[in-house]
Amino acid sequence: MNWLNYHHLQYFWVVAREGSVARASEILHVTPATISIQLRDLEKSLGVELFRKSGRGLVLTDMGVAVQRYADDIFATGQELLDMVNGRPVGGPMTLRVGIKDVLPKLVAYQLIAPTLEMPEEIQLYCAEGDITKLIADLAIHKLDVVLSDTPIDPSMKVRAYSHLLGESDVVFVGTKQIAKKLRDKFPESLNGAPMLLPMENTILRRSLDYWFEENDIHPKIVGEFEDSAMLKILGSAGAGIFPVASIIGKEVEEMYNVEVIAKVPNIKEKFYALSVERKVKHPAVLAISDIASKKFGGKKH
Repeated sequence: MNWLNYHHLQYFWVVAREGSVARASEILHVTPATISIQLRDLEKSLGVELFRKSGRGLVLTDMGVAVQRYADDIFATGQELLDMVNGRPVGGPMTLRVGIKDVLPKLVAYQLIAPTLEMPEEIQLYCAEGDITKLIADLAIHKLDVVLSDTPIDPSMKVRAYSHLLGESDVVFVGTKQIAKKLRDKFPESLNGAPMLLPMENTILRRSLDYWFEENDIHPKIVGEFEDSAMLKILGSAGAGIFPVASIIGKEVEEMYNVEVIAKVPNIKEKFYALSVERKVKHPAVLAISDIASKKFGGKKH
């Protein structure tokens, strides 16, 4: 069975498009002699003449014109393949399919995702929220391009995926103006008996806070525990109790929920990760997320 050498075909295609071997050599960064050899090899393998001399230049033969049409289609299809792999549907906008771990603060997720909608390319955004196990499973089969999480991938998960640290943030307690004014004095001792709204025990933040409470002999009154961080904030804005938030979204939380920062929790950080099947991120929109994280959260580009 005869196989077409696509490397030779590409050289032919560029020469046919540019009209000369010299110009093609500049584009392909190879010598004119190399291109000439490749063209002769292609003609020999096809058993036809593709070019004929015309003065100092080359012109396509009738067969060369026909082969060029096929080459146009072949390399256009190749570009479509690359676009598809990089999240650009053929003939449509680039897609970004993001999974958001259910316990990740949505304001953090928003700050990470929002800049992708300002990219020069048109973006079609899909967001899915859920349990990390389900999200990682969807990532592994390429239903998602990236998963935003507060934890890296658990090594026990038998998937080929990578954790990219986007950045980290201090943690602060916030509450209504009346509660905040009362608790700022003598912090953290003032937290003893204070009404508090906390995330569920299965979260990194909750475990860190529980350890900090124990280390400092602090015993707040836990009014409620929440999976939904938005519901936690709504009750906090109504005065049901104080609650912890990442300091990077502190101003937004203050404005949206009419609360005030009480104090920073010493020695506690929230970390944020982008999980992907790529060791080195290639998707343009995911790179944009990494870029904004490096500026806002002190992370690093990937």
